[in-house]
Amino acid sequence: MCILFNIAAMQSAVAAQQPLDTEESLKLAAKLLQQSAGVFSFLKGNIMLAVHQETTPDLNPETLNALSQLMLAQAQEVIAFKCIRDEMKDSMVAKVCSQCEELYTDSLRSMQKDSLKHLWEREWISTVTTKQATFRGLTHYYQAKVCHENKAVGEEIARLQLATELLKGASTGRAAEAARAAARQLAAATRDNDFIYHERIPEAANLEPVQRAPVAKPLPPPSPPTRWSQGKDLFGSLVPAVVQSALQASDSRRAELVGTEVNKLREATQLLNTILASLNLPACIEATTGGALPDSIREKARAVREQGGVRALRSLMAELPELLQRNRDILGEADRMLREEAEADATLREQFGARWTRTASERLTEAFRANRDKYAQIIDNAVRADAIVQQKFRQHEESIELLSRSEGEIDADVPDAPAAAQPSDREATATLRTLMGQVETLKAERDEIETSLKDTTVDMRERFLAALSADGAFDEPALSAAALGSALSPLQRRTADTLAAQERLVAQLQEAHSKLMESHGGASGRDQALGKLCAAFDAYQDLTANLREGVKFYNDLTQLLVAFQNKVSDFCFARKTEKEELLKDLTQEASRPAAAQAPAHTPQHHRDVEVRTEPQVVKKEAPPRPAPPAPAGALPYPSQPQGMPLPYGAAPAPYPVYAPMPALYNPYATLPYPHHVRAQPPPQPYQAYQYPPPPAGYSQPPPPGYNPYQQ
Repeated sequence: MCILFNIAAMQSAVAAQQPLDTEESLKLAAKLLQQSAGVFSFLKGNIMLAVHQETTPDLNPETLNALSQLMLAQAQEVIAFKCIRDEMKDSMVAKVCSQCEELYTDSLRSMQKDSLKHLWEREWISTVTTKQATFRGLTHYYQAKVCHENKAVGEEIARLQLATELLKGASTGRAAEAARAAARQLAAATRDNDFIYHERIPEAANLEPVQRAPVAKPLPPPSPPTRWSQGKDLFGSLVPAVVQSALQASDSRRAELVGTEVNKLREATQLLNTILASLNLPACIEATTGGALPDSIREKARAVREQGGVRALRSLMAELPELLQRNRDILGEADRMLREEAEADATLREQFGARWTRTASERLTEAFRANRDKYAQIIDNAVRADAIVQQKFRQHEESIELLSRSEGEIDADVPDAPAAAQPSDREATATLRTLMGQVETLKAERDEIETSLKDTTVDMRERFLAALSADGAFDEPALSAAALGSALSPLQRRTADTLAAQERLVAQLQEAHSKLMESHGGASGRDQALGKLCAAFDAYQDLTANLREGVKFYNDLTQLLVAFQNKVSDFCFARKTEKEELLKDLTQEASRPAAAQAPAHTPQHHRDVEVRTEPQVVKKEAPPRPAPPAPAGALPYPSQPQGMPLPYGAAPAPYPVYAPMPALYNPYATLPYPHHVRAQPPPQPYQAYQYPPPPAGYSQPPPPGYNPYQQ
């Protein structure tokens, strides 16, 4: 009930903020106010059934009724302004304003009850009174315009007199405009009546009431009220912790299986491209005239030039060292802060010995040091990936640079074509063309399979919940394996079929190409040059994807390292503050006198008071005050870093010393990536504070109310 009250109040607040000069804002304000009125009306009828006792004043049925009437009156007011803005018929506007006046009258009557009058702010009742008079004046004004059309001059003048009197207090808005228009129309109607019509002006009490048009109505809340509007249930996705862990494990297993199949497809496609480039396909079977370049080579060169050529590739490569050094600097700064904090703590611990009671840095920085080592290992893996990319670029740099030139320059550097093919070559050429068509079909099929693999989703939530409710426990690996197997097995079979088809296709390509080369007397220098250009194009595509992924990898790593550095900085600052406070305490303790004895003439009750207030001064042999470990929430530094970005595999599984590079075309694709792992120091046993024993003369405390300092 309280939540519904807050919803209705918020709806009225949002409606009050809407301007009244646009169509959308008017509709929204009217809708929200009608919904608010419906909620207050619902609460009025159901609050006592839900509470079964005396309610607070805001949830009293009379209060809710007054609020509902007020919201409904404001909704009718918004609709009245919309009718005026849309220039609807005067009779309709008069009816809407008449209903608005009636609603404000009911609202004012409810708000002025003695039991409710003290609940409203001072200006509420005066505002409602003004609105009631305003809409009564608007009703008479628009009804007077209807009388003007019907030539009822006497009634027109009577209503205009009432409208002018009721609207004279309006200074701004449409009411002020209506007041000025009513005054002008009254003067004109009076003049016409005096000179032309001479009709009798009826008394105000004798005027017929204007019919009402109840357009605004309370909109009841949805049933049940807890499911408000079309909003999403915030708790609908909550599941037990064991199910949540199982879902994460199942998602990881699905991602691993999908990644394995995608890697198989990509490796096979890369191998196929390499074989085609070595055989100079399809360039060697394309019909060319004279020394013209084959169409496939021209398309590859055009694609390279559109992507920026070798200059764009070198620009991307030039970014990597700068990004790498930036990440190393951030990690080095975090390492320096940790090292300096540990050295300072060790120095003070050696200086003060047992009196230096705070926790050692080695125990608190275990998680930080693990982060540092894993991030350093990630950077080393990225450096090895950079080396692979650079080696591949140097291998194909000359051919990529040639592809970046114009077609004329490429044609000039490629050797001339050999003599025209003999009629005996036609069969081998036709066979190669057919096989190349099958190659394109195979590549398109693999693209489709890869897309289907990535889009495959298995909803394990309901299965885990059903198994948990049935048995109280479930075998997550078995359930995940069964579900993933049924979902991925068709795609896995298609993947295996494409791999087997590629083996047969490669064998047929090599056989047909050998026959073609035998008829030509072996591969010519032009074939070898064109084969290098094909291989360079494939390398260019791979290198572009690798370098873009590398730049993204370094930028993402920078954000994680900055977050890590901020955590380390906050920790070191907290430790520095703690160190300064502890040093201050030790200095003050050292400056105190060695012993403090009470004078012989001091009364016993005075010594009792001194003993109770400062026991450490009375007894010199009191042991030094230990520092009990504070709870984690009260420490000035995090004993358990929440949200700390850790590299993959930081805990509990050991991390390999050397992470092997992936076999894919993208060396950045499978680098270990950070995620959150929590670590905390081992808990310490609670040590209660040991107060020193009381002196020999101390027996019992004085009675309550005893004052040793009598005036």
